[in-house]
Amino acid sequence: MKLKLEPKDGLSLRHAYCWMVTLAVVISATMLLITVHLSQTFRRLTKVTENHIELGKAAHELMDASDYLTQCVQRYVVSGDDRFLDGYFTEAFESQRREEAVARMAVDETTAPALAMLQKAMDGSLELMNNEYYAMRLVLDAQGHRDLSEPLQDVQLSQDDISLKKDEKLARAVEIVFGDDYYAQKADIRSYMDASLAELEKLTLTTDYTATDNLRRVLNLIRLTITLQTLGIFFMVWLTSRLGINPVLQAVERIQADSPIPEVGANEFRYLARTYNKLYAVYKNSLEHLNYQASHDQLTGAYNRSGYDLLLSSIDLSTTYMLLFDLDDFKSINDTYGHEMGDKVLVKMVNTLRGNFRRDDHICRMGGDEFVVFMVHAPENSEALIGKKIENINKELKDTSDGLPPISTSVGIVHGSESTDPASLFEKTDEAMYKSKAKGKHTYTFSHQGV
Repeated sequence: MKLKLEPKDGLSLRHAYCWMVTLAVVISATMLLITVHLSQTFRRLTKVTENHIELGKAAHELMDASDYLTQCVQRYVVSGDDRFLDGYFTEAFESQRREEAVARMAVDETTAPALAMLQKAMDGSLELMNNEYYAMRLVLDAQGHRDLSEPLQDVQLSQDDISLKKDEKLARAVEIVFGDDYYAQKADIRSYMDASLAELEKLTLTTDYTATDNLRRVLNLIRLTITLQTLGIFFMVWLTSRLGINPVLQAVERIQADSPIPEVGANEFRYLARTYNKLYAVYKNSLEHLNYQASHDQLTGAYNRSGYDLLLSSIDLSTTYMLLFDLDDFKSINDTYGHEMGDKVLVKMVNTLRGNFRRDDHICRMGGDEFVVFMVHAPENSEALIGKKIENINKELKDTSDGLPPISTSVGIVHGSESTDPASLFEKTDEAMYKSKAKGKHTYTFSHQGV
């Protein structure tokens, strides 16, 4: 005889089990939809971020190409070496990194403001080329060349410049590509590029904020769903032989140990683990960026002594110049104007170095008023170019239009090929710098030169 359960006999296990299975199906389906949506949001965010990073690299390429053209034309007018002339035209008409940078950014409609600034930087670079052509034409005319490259054939020298003697033409060419007007144009190009990068950064932040809000809502839903699922698991644990409990416990242990979650258990849990691990990897990567503070000087933004040591272990010294800058009579500025003014002078020093060296070169503050510049990928015959840069640096440091007191710097220079030991390389640079001090300051000395 079959017994029929009455309400007084308690809750029907069969009915309870059916309801909980139904609830588990609904919860699992909801979890799957949420995690799929989370994955899609994460992929979109990743794609947009990667795209903006690539566009930022493109913007940097334009400035790097402009700096390379400047380097070639400056070396050419100083040395007259045709290799620099060939390098200039190869970059301008074959590599065409500037044109490629503009074309890459023009593909994305959302980057129109950044593209406008980048186009202005491009226009400024093209305008700057006219002055560079003129300087190269002066050098070729001084050397008596008549077989001119096609871009230089249309360059017409002024009557005053035509009448100059050979040495005067060469000096005139140097004046054009090392003069204040030339560097003012370079500064305009850099400002437009910085504005383009700022627009890209603004666009990236807007996208990140939107995606973060979306992720936060999805994560709140995930928390709610997990809560309901956990309650269901505890109720069903005696019916389902601890279904899903072991993977959850393992995940908790890994989270407490600050490590990724193992991708085990049900499919939904595996998917959740993969999503968490991706977010965990992003979190760890963010922590690595904090190391920037450990390797950079807080006041000037240059590398500090720790950053200097890291650079020594990664730079190819055999193709690098080490320049040691020491501010002349810096103590008198602190004594006369105060340490706050002294700090402003140090910041000006680093900004001046950045304005006169390439983006790839590295600037380090060794402490106090001593700075090291690693001029990487530089041939040993760059003395004239380095000398021009130092003279321009001292000229800018003397300028008091910014309200800061005038100052100068003494410099020691050593090419890395002169020593394989970083410690002895610094000692040679330091000795060369003190030779500059002994010569009356406000000058520079290469290590292979005498006092």
